[in-house]
Amino acid sequence: MEVNAHRAAEPADAGVTTGFLARKLGVSPMTLRSWDRRYGLGPAVRTDGRHRRWSPDDVRMVQEMCRLTTAGVPPAEAARTAKRHARIRGTPTADPPGTSSPGTDGPALTASARTPDPEDEAPEGEPPAGDARRECRGLASAAVRLDGAAVQRHLTRAVRSHGLATAWEEVMMPALHAVGRKWQASDDRHVEVEHLLSWHVSATLRHAYVTAAAAREARQGVSPVLLGCLPGEPHTLPIEALGAALAEQGAAALMLGGDVPAEAFLAAVHRVSPLAVVLWSQSRSTASLPLARHIAAERWGVQGARTRTTVLLCGPGWDRRTEPGLLRPYGLRDAVRMIGSLGVDQRH
Repeated sequence: MEVNAHRAAEPADAGVTTGFLARKLGVSPMTLRSWDRRYGLGPAVRTDGRHRRWSPDDVRMVQEMCRLTTAGVPPAEAARTAKRHARIRGTPTADPPGTSSPGTDGPALTASARTPDPEDEAPEGEPPAGDARRECRGLASAAVRLDGAAVQRHLTRAVRSHGLATAWEEVMMPALHAVGRKWQASDDRHVEVEHLLSWHVSATLRHAYVTAAAAREARQGVSPVLLGCLPGEPHTLPIEALGAALAEQGAAALMLGGDVPAEAFLAAVHRVSPLAVVLWSQSRSTASLPLARHIAAERWGVQGARTRTTVLLCGPGWDRRTEPGLLRPYGLRDAVRMIGSLGVDQRH
């Protein structure tokens, strides 16, 4: 009801305010004012010389600017293109004094290389197109705008350009952290942004896993890696990323998903004789060392040649200390390396 009332207060013939447009595009009002000052991307009509009202044509022009910058086009070039398209549609726009040459880079989505803020503006010296930092900013920006198609394009391009491990560590995970912190700081409003991004990340990881697994030739006698979240643990994205990275490396990964009962882990160990078992815990409340020790102590195989599986404790819920028979990787790449070395040992 609040949204409808707000929209009713913004008649189409009068145009919309800067605040309303900023919310619609998922950028800050400061960003819109900066674009106006630097590139002349402001409303064609201003009332009383101060109050800015954005017409439908103005809105389309700024939407084009958002689309181009998200795709990696330098802001100055994106602004020229957006204004050119506006002129073609019959909307007169003029460069304000002092904006004939490119200034500092325009809107960005990062406060640092690994923790982008969806409403920050970038300093001078943007990284080159295709850089993982640029992909991260573009991904966060598309998520804030609830542009699902753009979110998926960024994710697909990141995996194709950088590989699964880099895409996860330098694009997906920082963007997820950024939007999570952003909306936590705003009293849990706009949680739909985090949900949209999480859904697309999961879809991308699963697609990467399925594609890699389908391309891999069936190999007889190779034990799979069993992955799952401990009982009560619903956060599956990190082990989905690990499963996809393992599949990309040619390993056989068997995913059990979130909140796996203890008896299900034990039954799976006996049924598939895994090379390793990955236990994911996001918080200390779900980390269970007794269960990990129990799985590590389970023996499987034919009588006279029974053996044990290696258990990897993954996620921030586990203590950093390690125990005999339990491995503690420090990230996705470390986990892939550990599991890869187990495979080499098994083949020899």
